[in-house]
Amino acid sequence: LSLLAGDWEGSTSVWFGPDTLADHSPVKGTMRPVLDGRFILHEYKGSFGGEPLEGMAFIGYHLALEKYQMAWIDSFHNGAALMFCEGTKGNDKLSVLGSYAWVTPEIEQHWGWRTEIEMTNEDEIVITAYNISPEGEEVKATETIYKRVK
Repeated sequence: LSLLAGDWEGSTSVWFGPDTLADHSPVKGTMRPVLDGRFILHEYKGSFGGEPLEGMAFIGYHLALEKYQMAWIDSFHNGAALMFCEGTKGNDKLSVLGSYAWVTPEIEQHWGWRTEIEMTNEDEIVITAYNISPEGEEVKATETIYKRVK
């Protein structure tokens, strides 16, 4: 996780359905170790449709469970909810799975949200998230491509 530490700039794309790009805009983020390096805190600021957004995620590795864990909040996607995710590291990326509730007066649906963090090289990170419908259909929702700020 310490390889993620640094200041990052790039762009984020957001899709509201398959092949329906809703926005592409700049983003700035910082990833720093916290609590003696046991966790990484990712803080970021960007926009959607010209309106500002910000978020943060705590990322850690649970030694006893041997799983990556992430707690994520965001002023655009999450509303007033905190999303807790967990998963394992693959060969080239970290992948965690969480869920959220879509609630209206008429319905309550539970959706999945899978986030992949891939360090393509020491100066580039790609963070991709997928929405998973209640029926299990997975569709790309966001993709952030960060370059390390020198």
